[in-house]
Amino acid sequence: MIDTVMPTYGVRDIAFDRGEGVYLIDTNGRRFLDCGSGIAVTSVGHAHPHLVQALKAQAEKVWHTSNLYQIPGQFRAAERLTANSFADTVFFCNSGAEALEATIKLIRKYQSHNGHPAKNRIITIQGAFHGRTLATLAAGNNPAHLAGFGTVAPGFDQVPFGNLNALRDAITPETAGIIIEPVQGEGGIRAMDIDYIKGVRAACDEFGILMGVDEVQCGMGRTGKLFAHEWAGVKPDVMALAKGLGGGFPVGACLATEAAAAGMVAGTHGSTFGGNPLASAAVNAVLDIVLAEGFLDDVQRKAKVFRDALEAIAKRHPDKVEQVRGMGLMLGVKTKAVNGKVVAACREQGLLTVPAGDNVVRFLPPLIITDVQIAEAATAFENALAAVAEAA
Repeated sequence: MIDTVMPTYGVRDIAFDRGEGVYLIDTNGRRFLDCGSGIAVTSVGHAHPHLVQALKAQAEKVWHTSNLYQIPGQFRAAERLTANSFADTVFFCNSGAEALEATIKLIRKYQSHNGHPAKNRIITIQGAFHGRTLATLAAGNNPAHLAGFGTVAPGFDQVPFGNLNALRDAITPETAGIIIEPVQGEGGIRAMDIDYIKGVRAACDEFGILMGVDEVQCGMGRTGKLFAHEWAGVKPDVMALAKGLGGGFPVGACLATEAAAAGMVAGTHGSTFGGNPLASAAVNAVLDIVLAEGFLDDVQRKAKVFRDALEAIAKRHPDKVEQVRGMGLMLGVKTKAVNGKVVAACREQGLLTVPAGDNVVRFLPPLIITDVQIAEAATAFENALAAVAEAA
């Protein structure tokens, strides 16, 4: 029998009826502590009353107009994002992959606009994941993701993770820019060293190329600062956002400095849905919450509580846990058992987690998680590790 929904996601044997804060309730009434957040998307939890009210209020007025017209909420969101970042200007789209496509185009357009059309290649980092479009697949360069899709889109060069010498050696007269993830998500919750990020910025300045950051997963407060690159004290030229930006509503954004975006004039790029009234209402509601006084400080505090709990489990079970890694509330545990089995065992314990590369189990809870809920997650995870060991 043909599945009427294209079976690109494999077997999905659970469905959720509703969400409440950090919990999801399935169609059978069972509650799950959600430490996956729809893969780092539901940043302020499920059915947050402020986000719900903002969307309801907007839905009763106008949902969509297209970008042929001014969208006041979009202008407000852009003003707030630029006021709280390195950027001067924002392009809104619908997803992380689209935000990366805009980033790639902007980097290439910058060089062409400034008289260097031959500079059109972009350096990316081993383990990167930048999306599922043909260009972003090429940027990620994961053979498993590229298989069967024909000729790989040209224009990308990849270097080993964390090796600044290799990155500098890869810069050629054709290099237009570099794109990094300050914390790799799909690649296994690998946080880049602060000095490495500073070195990328310095190399871009030295060679006259743009520094791009992919903060689709690690941005919007996930690491305890609004943007993860802030920990390194550097300012990129362009940044891709999505996931937590809309708190669950599909929206992405490409942020850039005025100089970097100088070539992106009318007609060079566009989106039918990007930043429409509903999406903009979601973004502004999320910003209301995340930018509230003390919110990010509390994320940093809770991140330490969560990491300490996972480190304690690792210390108690060195036969089951190899490493705890990550930043903020973007944490990963490299397990000695197959991570997929651990994720399944977590679900049996009422805990939702997400697998990642390098045999890592990802913890990406809503940023509103409490200390009590962190303890609940840690207990469920430790029980899951024991269950996997007993079944082996």
